[in-house]
Amino acid sequence: MIKFLFIVFLLFTAYFFVACSNDIKQVAAIHQNRKAPSQIGDSITLLYTDSAMLKIVLKANRMLMFDRNVSEPHTVMPKGFFVTMFDQDEKISATLKGKFGVRFDNTKLMIARYKVEVVNVKGEKLETERLVWDENARRIYTDAFVKITTDKEVIMGKGLESNQDFSKYDIKEITGTIHIQNNETGLSK
Repeated sequence: MIKFLFIVFLLFTAYFFVACSNDIKQVAAIHQNRKAPSQIGDSITLLYTDSAMLKIVLKANRMLMFDRNVSEPHTVMPKGFFVTMFDQDEKISATLKGKFGVRFDNTKLMIARYKVEVVNVKGEKLETERLVWDENARRIYTDAFVKITTDKEVIMGKGLESNQDFSKYDIKEITGTIHIQNNETGLSK
C-alpha cells in the first residue's frame, strides 16, 4: 500500500510540474506579445534644444514610452501635458496643452486630444478636442470644431491650419462672428 501511495504521489508531482511549466510558458508568451511600455515616468519635464538654444519644454503628469515590439516608437501622455514653445530669442512664442497626447518618434507628429488649448504671444486662444502638431513642418492642424478667442472676437469653425506658434492661422468653415474694420474710413462693418 505504501508503494502504491508513493507511486501516486510521484505521478501527481510529475503532473503538477508539467502543468505548471506549461502555464509559465503561456504566461511568458502572453507577456512578450503584449505591447507594454519600456519606460514609465511621472511628473516629467523634457527640454528640447537646437544649437544650445531652448526650443521646447514639455511637461507631462505621466509618460509611457513604447519603443519595443511596435511599428513606430511613440510616447503616450495619458494624464495631460503642457508644451511651451520658444522663438529664436528664447522668448515664449506659444503654449499647447491637452488632457491626452501621443508623440510619434519617427514622423515627429504629436496628436493632442481632449480640451486642447493653444495660446500665442498676443493672447489669442485656440480651443479644440483634437489637434495634430507636425514638428518637422512646424505646423498645427485639425479637422475638428475650433473656437478662437481674441481680445475683440470669438471665431468658430470646423478645421484649422496654422504655423506652430499660432501667429498665422486659416480657419475652415467659419461659423462665428468676425469684427472687420474698414482701413479707409476707420468704420466697422
